[in-house]
Amino acid sequence: MLTTLTTSYTDTRAADLAWALGCEPLPALATLDLELTGAKVQLRLLGASHQVLLEEEQGTCSETVACIRGSRTPLPLGVATRVGDWEYEFAARVEMLSPGSFAGRAQELLALVSDHPHGLAGVFPGSPHAFTAMLAQRQESQVHWRTWHAYPQDGQVVATRTRVGVRVKAAV
Repeated sequence: MLTTLTTSYTDTRAADLAWALGCEPLPALATLDLELTGAKVQLRLLGASHQVLLEEEQGTCSETVACIRGSRTPLPLGVATRVGDWEYEFAARVEMLSPGSFAGRAQELLALVSDHPHGLAGVFPGSPHAFTAMLAQRQESQVHWRTWHAYPQDGQVVATRTRVGVRVKAAV
């Protein structure tokens, strides 16, 4: 699903993004509710980037990647931790692109996500290449999602990927 967001472009630089687990739902400009084989996933586009809410029998998980006022947790390159009975893994990278390459990459990502039944993309007013896009899927006992945050003024795309899966209990 592709939508034009009715807000000003809040994220100004990739370096302004922060990461947080466990935040309450923040005001969203667009949402997509998914049922992925027993897992309820809500993809949320914020004025300041994204939030994913996951609810399953094992519990809940909330991931926020956004410009969070007062946050002192910058966007990490990687995180591996436990959230309840789940193993949570997060990774982020910044792609630096030339102006010509940036436009092509933006079009490619928007086409991938907007046509996918589990995808949500929001374009910010003022630039067709300023967007946040999200894509979720289920693979066996794990839920995965990927996100892309585009900063055309700097030629940067921040790509994240997350995997949440049930922890295997040790045999006694």
